[in-house]
Amino acid sequence: MTSTGFDYRAGVLHAEEVPLPTIASAVGTPTYVYCANTIRHRFHQLDQAFHGVPHHIHFAVKANSNLSILSLLRSLGAGVDIVSGGELYRALAAGFHGRDVVFSGVGKTVHEIAQALNAGVQLINIESEAELVTVNAVAERLGVIAPIAIRVNPEVTVDTPHAYIKTGEKGQKFGIPRDDVSRLVACLPDLPNVQLRGLGMHLGSQIGNADPLRDALPRLLSALEQARAAGQPIAFLDVGGGLSVPYEAHETEADIDDYARIVRAAALDTGLTLLLEPGRFLVAEAGVLLTEVLYRKHAAGKDFVVTDAGMNDLIRPALYQAYHAIDPVVITDGAVVADIVGPICESGDFFAKDRAVPDVQAGALLAVRTAGAYGFSMASNYNSRARPAEVLVDGEQFAVVGVRESQEDLVRLERAPLHWRTA
Repeated sequence: MTSTGFDYRAGVLHAEEVPLPTIASAVGTPTYVYCANTIRHRFHQLDQAFHGVPHHIHFAVKANSNLSILSLLRSLGAGVDIVSGGELYRALAAGFHGRDVVFSGVGKTVHEIAQALNAGVQLINIESEAELVTVNAVAERLGVIAPIAIRVNPEVTVDTPHAYIKTGEKGQKFGIPRDDVSRLVACLPDLPNVQLRGLGMHLGSQIGNADPLRDALPRLLSALEQARAAGQPIAFLDVGGGLSVPYEAHETEADIDDYARIVRAAALDTGLTLLLEPGRFLVAEAGVLLTEVLYRKHAAGKDFVVTDAGMNDLIRPALYQAYHAIDPVVITDGAVVADIVGPICESGDFFAKDRAVPDVQAGALLAVRTAGAYGFSMASNYNSRARPAEVLVDGEQFAVVGVRESQEDLVRLERAPLHWRTA
């Protein structure tokens, strides 16, 4: 297994060259810690797999939208895949240009579509006929031609760890059913302010083998043939993301070579520029959630390890029943079977259930692994808790890239006294 950047040295867990206790002492806990070199390695690994094929990697911003992470990926040559106007704002703030942006999502507002067109995005992914009509109307009002792609739902069976991360099966809200693509293409001559520039798909997340891709690609290529036969100037073939990363010890990394072998062949046959949209693959293993043990508790025959991080900081275990490895920052003798829980007033506030863990005591530090994707980006202020800090490590140096919220931040946008208005 490839190193994630987090390794023990003399019994102490380090992020690259920096001991995690040093970060905890300087910044406090809970804190997300990211390794820059792991992100670089993952990007280059994927980029090299498609050497010789015209391609562009668009990072899925929803996985981790921190400006410094985005800037790092921009410096490597990445573009971005966004799903909201807010993510577009972040991308532009991180130095990306409109031409670096693919805009996905089933519910784009008129304001977001205008924002995207004014920024000159590379593609707007169309996910319904109604959206197609709306994009044309907004583009007409702005006096521009909207570059669009049709997101095809190939309707293939996808084996993922949780139903919520499947997006390419029949009955999902995402994309255009493959049998409806030709009908949308037939509408295009009546919509003069859109131009079809690409076709794409996204099967879901945590796809562990290439079998769904083998099933889906012919369906995407069939839709491409229909669009080309209708005279559409297709330039891009977008195969989405979804490459899996291991969360548990028995899981293996995505087989990039097998994935690339299948996709390369299809892309070369079409002669189009290939678009890839990885998110989790680039950043998940590059991050941990650093948390301190507050208390040990024994109740009703169970042991509990209570931490200062909660489900508001990392909701994946509660939302997806996701497994995250949890390691002591300083190696500790002994073990105990315990629930690792947070301070939130919810029974769903846990990171592990009945887990064999080191016999850590109050004051010890724990690292919740594989937390660089869908960790901070899904964090909330539930229970009026401030969101954690974020730190980026690069070799021997580290920097705070996300300041811990204060309690004043919790009410900063609220108003008292009220300024009443009348109808």
